[in-house]
Amino acid sequence: MSTDRVVLVTGGNRGIGRAIAERFVTEGYRVAVTARSGEGPEGTLTVRADVTDAASLDAAFTEVEQQLGPVAVVVANAGITKDTLLLRMTEDDFDSVVSTNLGGTFRVVKRASKGMLRAKWGRVILISSVVGLYGSAGQINYSSSKAALVGFARSLTRELGARGITANVVAPGFIETDMTAALPADTQAEYQRNIPAGRFATADEVAGVVTWLASDDAAYISGAVIPVDGGLGMGH
Repeated sequence: MSTDRVVLVTGGNRGIGRAIAERFVTEGYRVAVTARSGEGPEGTLTVRADVTDAASLDAAFTEVEQQLGPVAVVVANAGITKDTLLLRMTEDDFDSVVSTNLGGTFRVVKRASKGMLRAKWGRVILISSVVGLYGSAGQINYSSSKAALVGFARSLTRELGARGITANVVAPGFIETDMTAALPADTQAEYQRNIPAGRFATADEVAGVVTWLASDDAAYISGAVIPVDGGLGMGH
């Protein structure tokens, strides 16, 4: 399917975000990515933005609108981790992760929604994580920020669902990225034992679900949480 709709992927310079941006390019969308540093994949427009700074996001959106057109699909992917057990977690460890992962989503989606309301069409896709509902020791800050995206998407669906705008959550499990590659081998093996599929996902397997949610085929799906986790989080 080819479309001239404009997509913006936050944190699209590496990992899952980059794979998502590449997949949208392949499918014929006009694609922009935000990045604090580095560049998005070939065929994308890279704009500098920090999702914790509303003014930088506004400038990034304005640049995308001027060069590509109004943003019809927004993928809130930018995120950070600062893993440590609760009793060692500092206020900053907690606040900075929540401000980026949840606050960043708020800022991005608020800015994107203006153009979607004018167009009476839009796709909001939030990248959460299996640990948002499954939980993970040492990730109270991260898992809280990712669980919150479910309430965000469902509230947004109730606000904007009648305007041709959908909001959904994709919850990846363990993906083959730089972040998982950095885990010790025994930790990786332990994780894989708990995954019914017996392996980590490729980033492209996540990207395929995201591009499908952006398509006309998914027009009647909103407020959903779609796991891409090989069965790890079943029942959660």
